[in-house]
Amino acid sequence: MSRAETSTKLDLEKVIFIGRTYEEYLDMFSLSEEDLKEKKVLDCPSGACSFTVVGQSKGLDITASDIAYDHSVGDLKAKGEEDIQHAMAHMEKAKGNYVWDYFRDLNNLKEHREKALFDCTQDMSKNSERYIPVNLPSLVFNDNEFDILLSAHFLFTYADRLDLQFHIETLKELLRVTKEELRIFPLVDLAGNRYEHLDHVIQYLKGNGYSVREVRVPYE
Repeated sequence: MSRAETSTKLDLEKVIFIGRTYEEYLDMFSLSEEDLKEKKVLDCPSGACSFTVVGQSKGLDITASDIAYDHSVGDLKAKGEEDIQHAMAHMEKAKGNYVWDYFRDLNNLKEHREKALFDCTQDMSKNSERYIPVNLPSLVFNDNEFDILLSAHFLFTYADRLDLQFHIETLKELLRVTKEELRIFPLVDLAGNRYEHLDHVIQYLKGNGYSVREVRVPYE
């Protein structure tokens, strides 16, 4: 599959364009900058995260990929701002369900989301070649193209709308383009429950020769 092939453009209203900061990524995936040096890294799906732009500024080789990148930067920035407002309103009602050790409060969380969106969209307008549109479970990259692949808040998170077969097909594709290691965060659904088919997924991966570990990280 060539990189010139593009995915079917998704209606922007169906995209949730919210992202995490570079620092959050290191904690979510239990990584240090030393772990990423001399590595080719893919963030998929990357949404409005600033991991790519901040990592690149530190000399790391990071590529971002997401179905949303078919849309213009201006449209994505506007959608991201709208989504942050919407998410904060919902979290205000349900903040008792969250652990507030990492963020002081809702305003602190909002600041992180706005910073990630700003940094991401600024970089997209200057370095669009780093932001590749993809449509999982299909990727436009070569076999073993990346040393490390990071995948946050997609698989397992949307278990209510993505079935087990989609998870398996997507994992196969993420692993196809990964040479060394795939890390996924979190392992819970939107209700905060461990993904109901996770043990099945783990057995499937082990049965296909992969080593699998569940690791507790300093981000909840």
